[in-house]
Amino acid sequence: MRGFAITASLALVLSGAPTFAQAPAPPRPAQPAAPRPAASPPAQTAPAPELPPPPPFPQGAKIAFVNLQQIAGLTSEGKAAAARVDALIQKKQNEGADKAKALAANQAKLQQSGALLSDAARAQLEKDIDKQTVDGQRFQQDAQAEINELQQELQNDFQRKLFPILQQLAQEKGLQILFSAADAGVVWAEAGLDLTIDAVKKMDAGTAKPASAPKP
Repeated sequence: MRGFAITASLALVLSGAPTFAQAPAPPRPAQPAAPRPAASPPAQTAPAPELPPPPPFPQGAKIAFVNLQQIAGLTSEGKAAAARVDALIQKKQNEGADKAKALAANQAKLQQSGALLSDAARAQLEKDIDKQTVDGQRFQQDAQAEINELQQELQNDFQRKLFPILQQLAQEKGLQILFSAADAGVVWAEAGLDLTIDAVKKMDAGTAKPASAPKP
């Protein structure tokens, strides 16, 4: 076999972009904070279900395909990457909520007690509100950029680990072309040509080996 091509653009399934608070709404009276529920004990992690055996590979087939999104969603590498993004999103959402709460408190103070404050105190409070508003907008932008950067870093790392496995899998099957099902627009194919589960098992087992040089 002279060689083969992996036709794919890796689409790593990670969590979507977070939704941060937008520009603050007009000031309104502050509401008492609702009590937080008591923390529940951590749930027991159920063992991952065993993957089904893949259908038999058609003898002599030279073309096959994989579902890259499914590989990312089923492998331990993909799950760990998604968990890291989720954790960062949650952290930034919590930080954004704290900033929005502090801004709302100052807005309520200005609305309720602004007439009772001295000119200097009221001017300082208005200045603080303006600064908090600008800081909040910058925080949203910086947080989104940080999340995007982590997603790209993890996607590149996942691709670096996955593609040698796909190449090895294709060589083991004697393929000439290995398609990405989503990118290639596969409508129907023999079930045995789907090497997704094979790739998931091989990646989780860490059995990728350096690809041999193609024969002349």
